[in-house]
Amino acid sequence: MTESLPPGGDVLTMDELTARWVDAWRPEHVAECLDGVGTPWCIAAGWALDLFRGEESRPHGDLEIAVPAAEFPEIRDCFPEYVFDAVGSGRVWPGAGAGVLAATHQTWLRDPANGQFLFDVFREPHEGGTWICRRDEKLRLPYDAIIERTPDGIPYLVPELVLLFKAKALRPKDQADFDGVLPLLGRTRRDALNGWLELIHPGHPWLAELAG
Repeated sequence: MTESLPPGGDVLTMDELTARWVDAWRPEHVAECLDGVGTPWCIAAGWALDLFRGEESRPHGDLEIAVPAAEFPEIRDCFPEYVFDAVGSGRVWPGAGAGVLAATHQTWLRDPANGQFLFDVFREPHEGGTWICRRDEKLRLPYDAIIERTPDGIPYLVPELVLLFKAKALRPKDQADFDGVLPLLGRTRRDALNGWLELIHPGHPWLAELAG
């Protein structure tokens, strides 16, 4: 959970956000830049599902990666020519300091030359090598259990966790992602997602489909 958000921050309209994400990087670009870093990281959200599927199923308006919160400085140091802005509740804090970073969990990499956002970093709760779900700290898993890799080595969050995070908002694209990935999930993955949904989103409509 994040702390109370500090005052300030810029509010961007949907049109402004769309315009400033048109140059978002692809997973292979980020993977090249982070090659050799010691901290565990992975592609998250919709792109992670497409890496699992082995094909690009739909256009992506942005790119998200997940990293252990305490290890964010190692990621940040890989991009000295860019700026990281903190994001929370529809506001953006340009070049945020430690206080704002501590109160948020999203961080957008910005090109200072043109203001374009390139990718989003989720700074995740953890204890050492154990990942902690930010929505319910009872869900804890070793990083080795939540990160898989494509044949060319790009790390991505396992699909059952991606879908868990998509379950909250249940936007049309989230439902489409679930419908597209569900047939590819074996019993073990389905059972894991089923248990996590019952813990965090009891009564969720996906539970009936997972049981089928």
